[in-house]
Amino acid sequence: MSLIGALDVIAALVVLILVGLVLLALRRRFLTRGGGTFDCSLRLRAGGHGKGWALGIGRYAGDSLEWYRVFSYAARPREVLARRDLEILDRRAPVGPEVFSLLAGAVIVMCRDNERSVEFAMSPEALTGFLAWLESAPPGQPG
Repeated sequence: MSLIGALDVIAALVVLILVGLVLLALRRRFLTRGGGTFDCSLRLRAGGHGKGWALGIGRYAGDSLEWYRVFSYAARPREVLARRDLEILDRRAPVGPEVFSLLAGAVIVMCRDNERSVEFAMSPEALTGFLAWLESAPPGQPG
């Protein structure tokens, strides 16, 4: 392979990486354009020592909370949680390696969604909004 051929391959790889980053940025802009979004990590799998957390974006969509992974090209949310099925069990500060897995200052909120356990990590400000959203359920729904 000649030097020019190698430079062509490197240039093509750089262009692909840039296109990928631009697509991620456009997707995030599309998700956040309607408001009602916040940075929110979700524990996707149970694991000790700070494992299982994924950075994402939470979005309020009527009576449900949609959660999207930050580093994904998917147009659909990874999780959709109905407000009527969510119940807060506890909240705590990150411990041990979780401190390095989550955004600075995050608060971990343990919830129950029907019969399964769900853990979110968000800023104190986002938690205030989340609690207000949960408590503002329409009449006849638990709040």
